[in-house]
Amino acid sequence: MKKEELIIIGGGPTGINCAIEATKKGLDYLILEKGVLVNSLFHFPFNMTFFSTSVNLEIGDIPFISHTDKPTRKEALEYYRRLYDHYNLKIAFRRMVLSLEASGDGYIIKTNRENYFTKQVIVATGFYDQPNLMNIPGEELKKVKHYYDEAHHYIDQKVIVVGGANSACDVALETWQKGADVTMVIRQKELYRKVKYWILPNIQNRINEGSIKAYFSSTLSEIKVDEVVINTEEGFLTIANDYVLAMTGYRPDYKLLGNLGIQINDDGKMTPVFNDDNYLSNLPNVYLAGTVLGGLHTSKYFIENSREQASKIISHILNVKR
Repeated sequence: MKKEELIIIGGGPTGINCAIEATKKGLDYLILEKGVLVNSLFHFPFNMTFFSTSVNLEIGDIPFISHTDKPTRKEALEYYRRLYDHYNLKIAFRRMVLSLEASGDGYIIKTNRENYFTKQVIVATGFYDQPNLMNIPGEELKKVKHYYDEAHHYIDQKVIVVGGANSACDVALETWQKGADVTMVIRQKELYRKVKYWILPNIQNRINEGSIKAYFSSTLSEIKVDEVVINTEEGFLTIANDYVLAMTGYRPDYKLLGNLGIQINDDGKMTPVFNDDNYLSNLPNVYLAGTVLGGLHTSKYFIENSREQASKIISHILNVKR
């Protein structure tokens, strides 16, 4: 069994930030990452542009250089590779954490490959890997996607976009611009009021002119091979369909959190239990960091408003060790 002073679960921006703070304070650590470096960002849409500026995304005292004010996915991946090289980050890739068990004065962390013993744990697992499912017949069909890649697949195809927030509006516009026949199915009576200010007028105009069809106060009730059934305000409607892009959002991996022993609040947002001052969870010496703290409220924490968490957690770990 391998022994580490600190185990960080998750190699995304928050996990990297925690590792950098540990490096600066001389605290030995290892990141366990189930995929590749910043795995969630790697699986973002190819042409995605961040809402935040590059300055607000900087960590580790390393400038984030981008060609425009708001960086692209490609620029972000290059930035985190620079951080990885500059700080010589210790990351074990393709290590999927399965469980955490108390053992003596620490914990045994079991992964899909080897097991680790550690006295301190930081859980920085985010939420992007767990889509909110619609739980309707046909959702398992290959034509249904919860992750958008790029528009080329959808040229001259009949596309359903589910959702009315930022991702859904971006996807609807991009696929329409590349020649898709786009229909939006939106549960609410209107588009999400916080859609990016440079996107909202465009999508509203496309809907108003009929270029993009939109069914508000509506849901998908069934997905078939060549069509879908929409539950609208006027009743059920069946239309031809080639692809369903379900931009329904994401949630933390509650199964993993349960296997780790992290308690969840009964607050309607399923937020994990943690101390607001030091981010300590219900378990001794097990901390939570990053977007996972928001539970189902996935817009509460993001990179730029959670950067300070790393220094607070590492400082608390060092104070406990004294």
